[in-house]
Amino acid sequence: MKIIDIIKNKKVTVSFEVFPPKEWAKIGDTKDVINQMVKDSPAWMSVTYGAAGTTSGYTTEIANAVKNGGVTPLSHLTCLTSTKEKINSVLDELEENNIENILALRGDIPKDFTMSDNQYYHHAFELVNEIKQRGKFCIGGACYPETHPDSKSRVEDISHLKEKVDCGLDFITTQMFFDNEAFYNFREMCAIKEINVPIVAGIMPITNAKQIKRSVELSNCSLPKKFQKIMERFGEKPEIMKQAGIIYATEQIIDLMANGVNNIHIYTMNKPDVAHKIMEGLSAIINE
Repeated sequence: MKIIDIIKNKKVTVSFEVFPPKEWAKIGDTKDVINQMVKDSPAWMSVTYGAAGTTSGYTTEIANAVKNGGVTPLSHLTCLTSTKEKINSVLDELEENNIENILALRGDIPKDFTMSDNQYYHHAFELVNEIKQRGKFCIGGACYPETHPDSKSRVEDISHLKEKVDCGLDFITTQMFFDNEAFYNFREMCAIKEINVPIVAGIMPITNAKQIKRSVELSNCSLPKKFQKIMERFGEKPEIMKQAGIIYATEQIIDLMANGVNNIHIYTMNKPDVAHKIMEGLSAIINE
């Protein structure tokens, strides 16, 4: 099923993200994670492409495992580290496996990467154009509530997002954020710029202190004082921090839903127990 149809047909959606293993020998462990996660009936599950494309070869395998578990898969596709030939090969593979949904991403720029190389797509909108020509996929894109790290300003960032959406995106999913006000401001700017596709809010439950530095670097997000206080008090106490992180993420989602944000994506970090606890905390709201 195409994700845009799921969004249109459901009042509330909560989806999960999973990532493939770095080694094929551990593919079974990831499939076990999926088997646990599908029990919580996420609206869909996205499968990452791997840093610098390192696990790109496993994405379709994991996406098929999601589909076999009865959940719609969303396959990430990163263009910057995959040649145009490789991209077309992956698209052929996804078509052959009846995987209908793609999250089209530029990806991080590797060290010493030559941006002038015409074997590669250098921007996500170029990848969107390529996928759109096939006419068979529902296409999602990424966005940054607190501005992409490579953008000079919020205005520039929103303009680039508008360009990407106009190439044919069906929906966009945000990077993680910990301050809902940042999301509400971003949503308002999108409306002003006439970015009218559904915006899926990306939430990452921080369950240990080591996560936070990398998370902030990836998403260019700020940490509200409330969250900083939680880290200061519980950061050195793993079990307490895990519980506090789950509660904070759940409260974020409840606030978002109360303010009309009906599509939530959870960056699970392949932790079924964390995803389950959040879904438990939302059970009555989801089924309203």
